[in-house]
Amino acid sequence: MSVQSINPATGEVLETFQETAPDALARILEGADAASRDWRRSPVAERAERLRAAARVLRERKDAYARTMALEMGKPLAQGVGEAEKCAWVCDYYADHGAAFLADEPHATDASRSYVRFEALGPVFAIMPWNFPFWQVFRFAAPALVAGNAGILKHAPNVPRCALEIETVFQEAGFPDGLFRAVFLSNEAAGGVIADQRVRAVTLTGSDRAGSQVAEQAGRHLKKTVLELGGSDPFIVLEDADLERAATTAVEARLINSGQSCIAAKRFIVVERVAERFLERFTSDMRARRVGDPLDPATQVGPQARVDLRENLHRQVQESVKRGARLVLGGEVPAGRGAFYPPTVLSAVEPGMPAFDQETFGPVAAVIRAKDEADAIRIANASPYGLGASVWTADSKRGERVAREIEAGSVFVNGLVRSDPRLPFGGVKRSGYGRELSAYGLREFVNIKTVWVA
Repeated sequence: MSVQSINPATGEVLETFQETAPDALARILEGADAASRDWRRSPVAERAERLRAAARVLRERKDAYARTMALEMGKPLAQGVGEAEKCAWVCDYYADHGAAFLADEPHATDASRSYVRFEALGPVFAIMPWNFPFWQVFRFAAPALVAGNAGILKHAPNVPRCALEIETVFQEAGFPDGLFRAVFLSNEAAGGVIADQRVRAVTLTGSDRAGSQVAEQAGRHLKKTVLELGGSDPFIVLEDADLERAATTAVEARLINSGQSCIAAKRFIVVERVAERFLERFTSDMRARRVGDPLDPATQVGPQARVDLRENLHRQVQESVKRGARLVLGGEVPAGRGAFYPPTVLSAVEPGMPAFDQETFGPVAAVIRAKDEADAIRIANASPYGLGASVWTADSKRGERVAREIEAGSVFVNGLVRSDPRLPFGGVKRSGYGRELSAYGLREFVNIKTVWVA
């Protein structure tokens, strides 16, 4: 198996890599296991210093990393720079707080002394996606490494250069040899890694279909898993919302990363009384966004990461229109090379249409009308997914009340849904289980050990 890096803006093949050979993979697994046994015994302060060094490397080379992201998966340059800076932030965050999160936790019992320890598990196998090719990796790696674990990365096959550059970040930051390695594997070979006794846990960010397969394999071998899967996030606009601010944020929420984000808003559920005004402003702002070469600093929306992904997105739009949705903006594949797709708005979207039922992973917005607040909550929850949600209202207490009714891992009131190192991140239903980030994310890949002393 070979892995190709292809520029989605031009179709040009940039580089070709060969699959990690079985003997090389065996050495990598053995090296990660050995490195983690020493690393877990090192002081947390030492691990933290290596993370701070990684943050410095990320900041120093953020422009180069942004260019790599633009070339391999089409991310506009400014967004790539922001992604590298966010990776540095998560490294600094766990460097600052790792010791406190890992400190022994005393509990009063009938023992003379009893407490809970948080100890590293060992090598963690990470299967990561292409859409945030640096952030998704550092989101798992920073807490896993500061906790004393090792990391083995199987990145998406269309971002191999990103994978190797991430490996180099940790090497240049002074982490022990073998502690973090990138591998190029087929899905079949990845199953062998999950089964390997040296691998203690698995984390995957990707589709619910991929999550189901990995969970099945990991369950067969009794491996701890964290799954961050797809989303069809609702963006609820109530009748008392600031429509200008809501519509402006809605465009950003739908078009960030050219619409290719699991927590991008996808279903815009607007109370009937203000639906027409919201749709008009939202459509106008969507139309104004500049689509183009991700290497052009003026570009706001780049190509889709692959042509086949663009084709599937267009199929979802066409099928939704065929079933009664109204095409308000976009919806046509542009002529020329590259995997570009225009910002697209569909209205009159209802259950039974792909734009309602499925995750649309691209710049396609589904506008859905609700009778009132209760109806908006019902529509928001009428999805197999439960990752993020946004609620817009002039009354923050009302927003909090609605937030408590939404089936999602995160709900933002009058704000853009985003991941933040300080807060746990993850979903419910078919959006997965387990949490990343914050203390909760760090403690997913540790042995929570009880110690009881008579």
